[in-house]
Amino acid sequence: MSQKPSFVSTAAHDDDVNREGWTRRSVLRLLAAGIGGGALLPSLARAASLSAHPSARLDRIGLQLYTVRAALSKDLEGTIAAVAKAGISEVEFFNPFGKDGAWWRELLTRHGLTAPAAHEGLPRTDDGWGPAFERAQAIGHKLVIVPSSSMEYRGARANWQRLAARLNIAGEKAKAAGLEFGYHNHDYEFAPVDGTTGYDVLTSETDASLVKLELDLYWAVKAGQDPMALMKRFAGRVVAVHVKDAGPPPERAMLDVGKGTIDFKSLIATGRRQGLRHWFIEHDNPADPIASITASAAALKAL
Repeated sequence: MSQKPSFVSTAAHDDDVNREGWTRRSVLRLLAAGIGGGALLPSLARAASLSAHPSARLDRIGLQLYTVRAALSKDLEGTIAAVAKAGISEVEFFNPFGKDGAWWRELLTRHGLTAPAAHEGLPRTDDGWGPAFERAQAIGHKLVIVPSSSMEYRGARANWQRLAARLNIAGEKAKAAGLEFGYHNHDYEFAPVDGTTGYDVLTSETDASLVKLELDLYWAVKAGQDPMALMKRFAGRVVAVHVKDAGPPPERAMLDVGKGTIDFKSLIATGRRQGLRHWFIEHDNPADPIASITASAAALKAL
C-alpha cells in the first residue's frame, strides 16, 4: 500500500557534516560559547564557512553516460578514458554494454572514476528487479533510478497511481538489496491531469524513504516549472540532479552547461544543504559529445 511521504524541511539539515567532521550546529554552539580560541578557531571558522556555503567546494563532477552513448557503442575503453580526461569524476550508467561488473570496476578504477548510480527501466513485473539489482551490486552502484515512464502509466490519474504503487514496491526491494531507489523526471510528468499532475501523484503516493528523486533541472524548466521551488519543496528527497542548460523561451533549447538560463550555482548550493549528493551532466543529443561534456564540466567547476 502506498504511504504518504514525510518531507524533510531545510532546517533538518543544519547538522549536515562537512569535510572536516564538524556540523554547522556544533560549530555555531562552540563559537557562541567562546570555545574557539587558539589553533581550534581557524578550523572552526573554516568548517562554519563550508557548511554554510557547500557550493564553494564542488569537487566532484558527474556524467550520465547516455550523453556519450554513440562513442561508447564504438569504443568503450577509449570513451571512458576521454570522459575522465574531460574532468568527470563519477558516472551514472544506463547500459553495461554486455560487460560484467568486474570488467567495469577495473576500467573505472584505472581512470579514477566511480559509478554511484544507474538508470534501469521498469521491468514487466515487480518480480523482475533481481537482475537489475544484481548488476548494480556487481558494478558498485548505490542508487538505482527509473529514468522514465512508459505510455501506459501516463495520462489519467489512475495510471500515475499504478506507477506510484510499482515504485513503492521497487523501493522496498531495493532497500532489501542494500540499494537506494529513485525516479527521474522529464517534462510530461508536469502536464495537467485530472486536477493535478503526474509528478504530484508520484511524489504524494510514494514513500519518500523508499523512492528518492533525481530532478532533471532542464526538463523541469522545459515544463514551465521553477526548479528552485521543486528543490525546496522536496528538500531531503532530491538526492541527484541532471545538469543541462536551457535556452530562452519558448523553445527552451537544450544546451551545454553555462550556455543557457539555468542558475546551477544557486540550485546545487541549495540542494547540497538539503541532501543533494550527485549532479550528473547530461545532453540528450550533443553535436560533439566529448566537447560537450568538457565544456559543461569546466562550467560546473567554475561555479
